[in-house]
Amino acid sequence: MTRAISGYHLEGSVPLIFEKGAPGRRGYRLRERAVDELPLDELTPPEHQRQQDAPLPEVSELEAVRHFIALSRRNYGVDVGFYPLGSCTMKYNPKVNELMASLPGFAHVHPYQPEETVQGALELMYNLEKYLCEIAGLSRATLQPAAGAHGELLGLMVMKAYHESRGDHHRVEVIVPDSAHGTNPASAAMCGYKVVQVGSNERGSVDVEQLRALVGPNTAGLMLTNPNTLGLFEEDILEIAHIVHEAGGLLYYDGANANAILGRARPGDMGFDIVHFNLHKTFSTPHGGGGPGAGPIAVREDLVRFLPVPMVEKDGDRFYLDYDRPDAVGRIKAFYGNFGMLVRAYTYIRTHGPEGLRRVSERAVINANYLMRRLAGHFELPYDRHCMHEFVLSGVRQKKQGVRTLDIAKRLLDYGVHAPTIYFPLIVDEAIMIEPTETESKETLDEFVDIMLRIVREIEEDPDLVRNAPHNTPVRRLDEARAARQPNLCWCPPVEGAAGE
Repeated sequence: MTRAISGYHLEGSVPLIFEKGAPGRRGYRLRERAVDELPLDELTPPEHQRQQDAPLPEVSELEAVRHFIALSRRNYGVDVGFYPLGSCTMKYNPKVNELMASLPGFAHVHPYQPEETVQGALELMYNLEKYLCEIAGLSRATLQPAAGAHGELLGLMVMKAYHESRGDHHRVEVIVPDSAHGTNPASAAMCGYKVVQVGSNERGSVDVEQLRALVGPNTAGLMLTNPNTLGLFEEDILEIAHIVHEAGGLLYYDGANANAILGRARPGDMGFDIVHFNLHKTFSTPHGGGGPGAGPIAVREDLVRFLPVPMVEKDGDRFYLDYDRPDAVGRIKAFYGNFGMLVRAYTYIRTHGPEGLRRVSERAVINANYLMRRLAGHFELPYDRHCMHEFVLSGVRQKKQGVRTLDIAKRLLDYGVHAPTIYFPLIVDEAIMIEPTETESKETLDEFVDIMLRIVREIEEDPDLVRNAPHNTPVRRLDEARAARQPNLCWCPPVEGAAGE
């Protein structure tokens, strides 16, 4: 058996071809044995010992560093350029948030520490809950959920616990708009509810008369975001709330679009009973490539008893965790949530203050309306009314010219811009969903418009150029259906002489 750390060939086979390196090249040479006092067979049973060298490239430190730096430069993020991903609120993550989260007292805190040693962390959580409740217009909140969909699930669990505590076991239906985020019906189904769809009217809002016909004794609640996923404010929200409450249901607020109303309107004042916030959207914490995020929920007073354990409470000057909550739905996250995200969101709120948060939503709405009006003459605008923080165009005009919305999104990559959300909401054909957020300058917005109009001209003059995009990216057009069903997640070194070499 060979015991070389950086072997590059398999005994008895042809040498492997690697992208970098050469035989014998390395950055560090490890000791032959890291543990001298025990025989190898006692450290690892013979049946688990490698009988031949691992097929690893042999590279110097410089080659390894350049390799990973080159990979990192292929990543796209909000720190690199414009990220108009509709409904995701990909706003800039201020570096002061990162600085605060990296303070030793926050970064090195351990959830098993005694409460008296983590009073600062508990105080931050206690105050953050108060801030979120004030922004939501509700009574209490839990910081546990690790994402917006996680918050949705918890909100529906609270909804179910509420109805069951009243003996309303027949309330098994949750109403969801046809323009809703896909997580809404998914969360409702996961919670055991039957999903009932309500349609939109000609202005892109909930069809109130259709809603009135759908609610009844089996209605547990309505899930709604305001503004909705079309970026339009629900003008009839007070009537909608009355209809749902009169039927005995609860009104749930999907907070994915809360960036449009910060400091301007409160969901609780609109009649919402349960609200979730996406801290990784509205309050600028990183999305983190799928996690960690944070999706706290806030509830009205009579729903507080169902919130999960533990809750942060205050007794005089002392903060503590309250586990004595017999009606709680349980725990939905290890410990107390993603604490680093909570620190970042707390920093963001304290940095801006009430007036700063109002300016955030004002700028987000102004930026979205500016972009919408500049692009409206070149794409179809399904709902021609003032938008909030985002808007939805349609590429049906370009589709008639043989170019799909997907092609436009791919062509944007050639210009170094992340594509907006496409084909959502589902009620808009060839949808292009754009959210500029408040953090982008007018110069950036104008540059984006120029690129979009350039693509419109390309579609008219050379549609194949757009249909075959992207042209400048490291990876060209993929078979996306196959990639989704048969993802290739591992790199395997090719063998010299194999087909295609």
